[in-house]
Amino acid sequence: MRAAGRAVRARLRDRIAASDPGLLRLTAGLRTVGAIALTLAVLSLLRADVHLLVAGAMAAMVATFAIREKQLGAQAVTLALGLPVALASVSLGAVLNTRLVVGDAFFVVLIFCAVYGRRFGDRGTALGLIGFQVYFLSLFVGATVGTLPELCGAMALAFCSSALMRFAVVPATPAGVLLRLRLAFRARLAQLVSAQLELLDAPADEMDKALEAVREGTARLHETAMMIQDRLEEGTPDESAARLVQRRIADAEIAAERLGLLLLTARSAERADTLTLHLPGAPAPSLSGPAVPDEAGATLRRDLQALHALVLRAGSGDTGTGLAHVRNRLLGYRDEENLPPASAAVQDVFRGIGESARAVLGLRIALDGPQDESDDTPATARSREELDAEDAAIDGGEEAEPEEQTGLRRPTTRAAVQVAVGSSLAIVGGELLSTQRWYWAVLTCWIVFLNTASTGEILVKGYRRLLGTVFGVVAGILLAGLVGKHTWTAFALVLVLIFAMFYSAPLSYTLMSFFVTAMLGLLYTLLHTYSLDVLVLRIEETALGAACGVVAAALVLPVRTDRRTNELLGTVLERLAEVTEAAVGQLSGGPADELLDKARDLDQALADLRAATQPLIHPITPLRTRRHTARYVVALLETCAYHARTLAATAELLPTHPSIAADPRLRGAAGRTVRNIETIAVRVADEHAGAQVETGPSIASLLGSDAGTPRYGRITDRVLRHLERLDEAVVGLARPLGVPVAAPKG
Repeated sequence: MRAAGRAVRARLRDRIAASDPGLLRLTAGLRTVGAIALTLAVLSLLRADVHLLVAGAMAAMVATFAIREKQLGAQAVTLALGLPVALASVSLGAVLNTRLVVGDAFFVVLIFCAVYGRRFGDRGTALGLIGFQVYFLSLFVGATVGTLPELCGAMALAFCSSALMRFAVVPATPAGVLLRLRLAFRARLAQLVSAQLELLDAPADEMDKALEAVREGTARLHETAMMIQDRLEEGTPDESAARLVQRRIADAEIAAERLGLLLLTARSAERADTLTLHLPGAPAPSLSGPAVPDEAGATLRRDLQALHALVLRAGSGDTGTGLAHVRNRLLGYRDEENLPPASAAVQDVFRGIGESARAVLGLRIALDGPQDESDDTPATARSREELDAEDAAIDGGEEAEPEEQTGLRRPTTRAAVQVAVGSSLAIVGGELLSTQRWYWAVLTCWIVFLNTASTGEILVKGYRRLLGTVFGVVAGILLAGLVGKHTWTAFALVLVLIFAMFYSAPLSYTLMSFFVTAMLGLLYTLLHTYSLDVLVLRIEETALGAACGVVAAALVLPVRTDRRTNELLGTVLERLAEVTEAAVGQLSGGPADELLDKARDLDQALADLRAATQPLIHPITPLRTRRHTARYVVALLETCAYHARTLAATAELLPTHPSIAADPRLRGAAGRTVRNIETIAVRVADEHAGAQVETGPSIASLLGSDAGTPRYGRITDRVLRHLERLDEAVVGLARPLGVPVAAPKG
């Protein structure tokens, strides 16, 4: 019974870790709800009135979610600085509340400063957010000079409650967050292997569904890898340890993605296109049969299940002989003589399983230290030696500082001017709708500018907020009717809605807006200002604020969506050229470079582009052709990034891996690919540029290799395949981007 209970708890823990990497959403929700509950408990013991209860609850929420730094010391400093900012803001709100013109003018100045403060990093962002939100709070609760002492006391209590929850009750150290992210990576890796197992057995009519699950699992694994990358510097003791974890995470991610491609190839009638894993909705390739046939298929199914178990038990402290036996068998597939008799495509899958097992072994050693080697087979011992040699070769490097923009070209300055103009419009329009609730329009205008960088992004965010607000008003009406005058029942529901708001925020902005509006309906009930007219006014003010934000973004220092995406596309192409050239250079015998850092820079640039294209691919976008083009281009770039990332990881093996030798011919053969990437980048920057993309013989033929008879399993040939696929994908980018393709010579 105890073993069964432990297994259930382990599965539950893995599911939670996979759905919420690092437990970041859960931690944010618990921390915020705890700070609010503690503030309410103390204020209720002091017999504070409902206005102070609402003010204290809102201040605790702001003090908790505004802090974004990763180090606890930096968080403490920002929280300490935030209290005087909050006291000054609520005091000014109480003094200027009755002075229409002066109060409105100050509010606009405050908004400008709050947004401009983002240029000073997380601390500037947090202090600006606290200043704005607390001023808004003073308007919401109707602060006056006479109530200032009680309000300031509630503010101080809220900040102390937030500090207690953050540093004592629900602490989150960088090392602890990184540990939970590593567990999430393992859980998502196991989920991806499960999806790949389902892909192996999927009948023809369910192949698209199984492929979509693999595609989603691959994207989720990559997302977690990027989150780990963001936390490595703070969560590891030194740069060498950070680079080791970075390398092992990259190895595991690449091995898992390659295994999916090999499985897809084994099930299809022809070699699977890498794009299939990166283009949402792309159909599965035609099948060669209902599943991988004969005894090799049963062995393959068994070994995929074994790999799944190996992933789940890695890092669990299990060092039994059963685990060692499974590991040894899977690692044995890295040797040609251990491969079962099967077709070449199926044997490739067994090799992929062996490489995945090696990646899991390397990840376990990097995270948990040396393991028991008493049960190692020669194949496992050789894998350990390779990993040890790679670990010894890892060294830190310095990153170049990005060029900083100045003046109105700086994004924070431009956004500050835009939101100040939009807020001014929202104040005027909001006053016309209601002299009492005009600040809702200003709040919406402020929010639609957060974490947006183009007019299209602001339009989509405004639409999502309005949609969430409309449904939230309906929920608020129902909840207010159910709660009635039961104050503590209303506060309990407020806590539930706040937790749901923070837990859902990274997943859906519409859902978050729904919970916010439903919560506000309850707060209005508590303040005895609830009515259907008030909630309808909330919709009107929200629509007005969103419209003002869009107008300001479109007319004041506008950043068009096309311009924004072109800039980011140029950055992605620049990073892609850098990674490809550096990886090929090292594979050709050139000097070592910081390849994995360059690959992660490429991944981050691609993530920024993917976010910026959301307005182009959103369902409300009327231009369907442009929507399909944007999705296709991003998918092609993800394919290019996968091949470039794999080349970078392979190139870093050169000094230590016995199967890899530098080949000077690679530099010349891959030169065309790099030139094509640069040509496309030039054309994106200037549509009148006359450069053309080159085509010609395959890279394998340029090296004198017979592409029709590849030497499966040899890493040299794997490099060739990645270079060829990268070359094909880059040429494929030319058509949707309108870049002319030159006819092949001769």
